[in-house]
Amino acid sequence: METIRYGIIGAGMMGVEHIKNINHIDGAEVVAVSDPSESSREWGAQEASGDVALFEDHRELLASELVDAVLIASPNMTHADVVGDALSVGGLHVMLEKPMATTMAECRRITEAADGHDGVVWIGLEYRYMPAAAQLIAEIEKGTIGTLYQLAIREHRYPFLPKIGNWNRFRRNTGGTMVEKCCHFFDLMNLIVGSRPTRVMASGGQDVNHLDEEYDGEVPDILDAALVIFEYENGVRTMLDLCMYAEATKHQEEIVAVGDLGKIEAFTPGAASNGVDPRHLIRIGNREASTVEEREALDERIRFEGGHHGASYIEHLEFIEAIRSGSPAAVTVQDGLLSVAMGIAAQTAIAERRIVEMSELL
Repeated sequence: METIRYGIIGAGMMGVEHIKNINHIDGAEVVAVSDPSESSREWGAQEASGDVALFEDHRELLASELVDAVLIASPNMTHADVVGDALSVGGLHVMLEKPMATTMAECRRITEAADGHDGVVWIGLEYRYMPAAAQLIAEIEKGTIGTLYQLAIREHRYPFLPKIGNWNRFRRNTGGTMVEKCCHFFDLMNLIVGSRPTRVMASGGQDVNHLDEEYDGEVPDILDAALVIFEYENGVRTMLDLCMYAEATKHQEEIVAVGDLGKIEAFTPGAASNGVDPRHLIRIGNREASTVEEREALDERIRFEGGHHGASYIEHLEFIEAIRSGSPAAVTVQDGLLSVAMGIAAQTAIAERRIVEMSELL
């Protein structure tokens, strides 16, 4: 294909974020947008770089034969149905935004539908492509810190943003904070550790955010803070420290990996309005030599940073390369399923105040 023709299903905040990234990629073009909201359709058309066909129903877009690939960024609770429709179109390439789905049953439906599909099926877990995270992964793979024993990820950030109809204020729609937000970090853990999680212990709650909001008589029920610990088959322990009422922070994400030879830290900057150092940093400490090296983490391929520091741009480059080369997806439906399972397990551990075995879900 000289040009990969994209259709965008769901032109809200994330759908438009993808449109902006695709606009900066040679050999890719957004040619169609579907969304049941007229304002979202118009927003998507406005942000696209060329003429765009607009559809109220995603099934009309899928039947139009205008596109080679679709990006699905509809609300979480619609994913299983929408991707099922997309996978019924032979040869269509599909990128499905995280989380893959909101329940294990829906994840299994998607996995079954994707089995044998003759197009690339990619789950949008782009945090692994953020420059600092990607370089940390590369250093661990090189053996810089020796054998990995502990991995900690901290995200201190702002609350969930408003969405159309406020659908993201309720666990039944999102899968819950541990699924909606943290599947990114659980996927990172699995990629870095290179093993499967066995059990989880966690504490969390809704401390500050959204307690003064009400929609049709209901108060939002989404967690805004949690501490989550996973144990893995290979003995590695991982921890997530999430706080979503901590805007006043220098780094929005921090990753710390500790091995028997040293330690690597990766830092992603917070919101630009904080007025802090905007660089992505890697810090490597050598245990025996007692040295610490700090450097900026860069990816020269990035031509548009957008809202995810260039990670979505790299994600699309890799997706397009898989389409052109006939290679399998780098982020698979199995990756997506496991990240959702870990989120559900973490939320269960918080709600029931107990250790949850991953075998209960897998």
